[in-house]
Amino acid sequence: ATRISCADHVIRTEIISRFLEVCFQFSCDKKLLLYLHTEVLVYNTAFPKMSLYPSLEDMTVGQMAKAQAQQQQQQRPAIAQGPYAPPPNSTTPGPSAPQLGGGGLYPSLANEYMGLELTKYVPPSAPPQAQQAVVRAPGTAVATPSNTGAVSGLANVGIRRAEIKQGIRQVVICKDAKGKCGVSLFSVNKGVFVCYVAGGSPAALGGLRFGDQILTINGEVMAGLSGDKASKVIKKATTNDITLAVRDRPFERTITLQKDSANRVGFTFNGGLTKNLVRDSSAARNGVLSEHYLCEVNGQNVIGLKDKAIADVFADSPKTVTITIMPQFVYDHMMKNMGSVLKRQMDHSIPDV
Repeated sequence: ATRISCADHVIRTEIISRFLEVCFQFSCDKKLLLYLHTEVLVYNTAFPKMSLYPSLEDMTVGQMAKAQAQQQQQQRPAIAQGPYAPPPNSTTPGPSAPQLGGGGLYPSLANEYMGLELTKYVPPSAPPQAQQAVVRAPGTAVATPSNTGAVSGLANVGIRRAEIKQGIRQVVICKDAKGKCGVSLFSVNKGVFVCYVAGGSPAALGGLRFGDQILTINGEVMAGLSGDKASKVIKKATTNDITLAVRDRPFERTITLQKDSANRVGFTFNGGLTKNLVRDSSAARNGVLSEHYLCEVNGQNVIGLKDKAIADVFADSPKTVTITIMPQFVYDHMMKNMGSVLKRQMDHSIPDV
């Protein structure tokens, strides 16, 4: 890992892309991610900002990495400011890997941390040309992976599938041979929301998901309309090019959890409704609440699935699991006219990233 600097406070796309390419190759090893996370941290005190992390475990490990990097910075001899110009045919040794145990700022992580199994990582020896340290020139910004997780892994697929994006997106759907789009709409608080998406339907293929808010249909504003009136707008539309303006699932929120050594995240559910939390579990640490319905697991819709099928989805998930939940009273209001058979016919496919 090499420290990267960019002039005029611009973090260039090619630098970020190169950094991610390096990290993706080693994303399976948590100790290596912690090492990379520490090595790329150079503090930009002129432009401080808050960091966001996928889970509390990521934040804790990330803060440990920052503290260790800061300690290493203080222990290194002062380096003259200015652009770096290495002498011909010479190299400058780069920073060593952070010491995760014994003699460091924090006690040893041993083989387990917060119920997560950690494997021993010994950083490989880099060729001389990769060990050169790049010194930050005065008044420059530095690219840092502040919103990535040393535990969850960079660009975690489950997190990306479950992401609730801010802003408005456009969705274009059509009608099938029966003249249907495969979507049901329901009105909540003067807004129109998706309460059902049929599996394999044009709506599912177009990317509509349970809980999405429909703002316009072919330019017609949906605010104040009932679900039936909004559905009639779709029925009257032409077969192709039905254009929707959609806001991602405003009543839902995502929580990223880490499985412990027993392959559990720390909460129970009944009928898809969260019930009890295990003390000191990842669910308790990251703010899972009871009396909330599970809508998605790693971006996959689980509404209408039996508890055993949902448990199987959890069991097949990797160590990092992202759940999407909705308060019970909102869920019950949206689903009060939907039978169990229709729920089972919902789209349960795994969304593309």
